[in-house]
Amino acid sequence: MSQILIVDDEPDILELLSMTINRMGLHCTTACSLSDARYQLQSNPFDLCLTDMRLPDGSGLDLVAEIQEQYSDMPVVVITAYGSVEVAIEAMKVGAFDFLSKPIELEKLKSVIRTALAVETPETIKQTESLLPNIIGESSAIKQLKQQIQKVARSHAPVFINGESGSGKELVARAIHQLGPRKEQPFIPVNCGAIPSELMESEFFGHKKGSFTGATQNKEGFFQAANGGTLFLDEVADLPLAMQVKLLRAIQENVVRPVGSEKEEKVDVRILSASHKDLQLEVQNQNFREDLFYRLDVINLQVPPLRDRQSDVELLANHIIKRLCHDLAMEPVTLAEDALLTLKRYHFPGNIRELENILQRALTLMDGHSIQLKDLSLKAPESNMAASEGIHSLQPGQSLEEYLENIEREILSQTLEQCRWNKTAAAEQLGMSFRSMRYRLKKLNID
Repeated sequence: MSQILIVDDEPDILELLSMTINRMGLHCTTACSLSDARYQLQSNPFDLCLTDMRLPDGSGLDLVAEIQEQYSDMPVVVITAYGSVEVAIEAMKVGAFDFLSKPIELEKLKSVIRTALAVETPETIKQTESLLPNIIGESSAIKQLKQQIQKVARSHAPVFINGESGSGKELVARAIHQLGPRKEQPFIPVNCGAIPSELMESEFFGHKKGSFTGATQNKEGFFQAANGGTLFLDEVADLPLAMQVKLLRAIQENVVRPVGSEKEEKVDVRILSASHKDLQLEVQNQNFREDLFYRLDVINLQVPPLRDRQSDVELLANHIIKRLCHDLAMEPVTLAEDALLTLKRYHFPGNIRELENILQRALTLMDGHSIQLKDLSLKAPESNMAASEGIHSLQPGQSLEEYLENIEREILSQTLEQCRWNKTAAAEQLGMSFRSMRYRLKKLNID
């Protein structure tokens, strides 16, 4: 039977929590001060601690920090006064698993306890390295990132993942989900820069039939789809300010209201977010709300660009080649030494996504069973335009449509690489809408 320590100096709170926990079939021990809690922790093993932030002889933050240092396997849920969100966020930065606001909602309490008790210990996590198969590398930067993923996966705290386009931010988010207590629940990824502004509220919160033209049936939104699991907000900096306000309320209150509905729906999701942009700079430039920034950036993970982990290029290249050969039902292919050496020296403005595109193109162009240097078709950045001018001459038997498509394909590919494969930024640079960009990429088969 799981053992839970409750730390609070209010008898009514202690009684309410104890009754609820006992009815869940769990055993609890109570403490009414920081010193009493320390004594109980030294005397008995516990699986979970619930602590108030204000104690007669100290702060709950001190207890959170001590438990993190001395009993790192034990999740801690802090209890805060209504409206003390900043204190709760500070507690999660110190290492708290989650927080509850007074007055305590019993269903929320039960949900948090169940989720916290499902957390895997570090020893168990070591046995689940196979859940990080796509985070390839042995460089110090990647080893550090893997350790951070394993640590933050055990929390419920929001995580902001910062990294350049193509560096693998979604892979990191998926790994956090798969290693966490919500792994059996949905993981819903959302590209915030790809949703038309007029449809955002409906996409995030759902809508009721007849709520607007084209709403022919009820539709659940991203929050409802992720209920119980994880919602990953990719390129969150691209959200317009009006939507940021609505998103902030949904995260704060754990409720959403579908478009056309008079009732709010409770949701329970863990929020992971990512962007290639510097969110603090976006806040300074008044493009991103400061209050939303502090709700999303409780824990910050930095994904290194590929140029900062070039010792991993060989591992990544071989992994990608093996996967592509399997997907294309090809015989195994090797990478020639001169081709590998060139890749190791390449700057990779588009990061891992660019490496994959280079290798996919090389597999198409290669002769035999080895990718040679010429198959990589790498160009120095300063010679891109000159090279493209030489490529696109009308060939005998080539139609005008094919000729123009080749030119368009080259321009789009170059612009995407310059923008580090951020499609929204590339569309802006070319003076077209994101929808038009997406259509052209699909038509020209550009991944």
